[in-house]
Amino acid sequence: MQPLFSAIFIAISNVVCQVERRTHEQPDPLRLAERVLREERYAFLWYAVKMEMLTDNPCKRVTVPKGEKKEKDIYTLEEVAQLFQLLETAPLKYRTFFTLAIYSGFRRGEMLGLEWKDIDWEHNVISVRRTSNYTASKGIYTDTTKTKKSQRSLKFPQSVMDLLREYKAEQDEERIKLGTKWQDYDRLFVKWDGRPMNNNTPYFWLKEFCEENNFRFCDIHSLRHFYASALINEGVDAATVSGALGHSTITTTVNTPKGHTQPPQPYSIDNKGSAIFI
Repeated sequence: MQPLFSAIFIAISNVVCQVERRTHEQPDPLRLAERVLREERYAFLWYAVKMEMLTDNPCKRVTVPKGEKKEKDIYTLEEVAQLFQLLETAPLKYRTFFTLAIYSGFRRGEMLGLEWKDIDWEHNVISVRRTSNYTASKGIYTDTTKTKKSQRSLKFPQSVMDLLREYKAEQDEERIKLGTKWQDYDRLFVKWDGRPMNNNTPYFWLKEFCEENNFRFCDIHSLRHFYASALINEGVDAATVSGALGHSTITTTVNTPKGHTQPPQPYSIDNKGSAIFI
């Protein structure tokens, strides 16, 4: 039975390492058990059946109980106001990234996939058309959005557009300074030489920034939850919030009566956004 126990240990260890690499946190025991039981690549019990160590796989009849949903840890309105103040002294690239993340609710991959041509400067509109992702086998690569409805356009307050203009001017200076060393991907958020930024860079930067400023840290995806909560609290209807977030259905955002439709024009959160974040 020793090979079986070794297989079990290796399988669980691999899952734990994967979760820690992806979330930078210790995995929830219930979710860990679910992954170990369900993932075919760790089907060590089927291996035991094949090797005649067991006569049957008992886990095939297991129903994993639903655990309690942990409430997402997000910033309060007061904390976001504090964060904006702290970001005033941050490098322009990161001040722009997190300001835009708070005002847009864009997913991390959507933020990193943004290109300068996605910005309509005349109408203060930014469009999500792609994502930037990472795997160990592919490295950083460009992909389609999560769903078709994730391709969307949002209108922004003038203050956000002014910050983007300032950041673009800084990036253009760097491009000219580097000359042929600059690799032109047209991305907003890049490494020193113009290549797309690593997916984990914003996470680690914000974590270190919060520690240095003795400020509570919430992960980047929590900014998306804050955006949704702020709009709902300001009375923005569920269909508009759902469309702004790029959810495939309204029920993903909140439970709302049937019949709501999403407007085809760019979602304008300008007035509400200004009221919330000034």
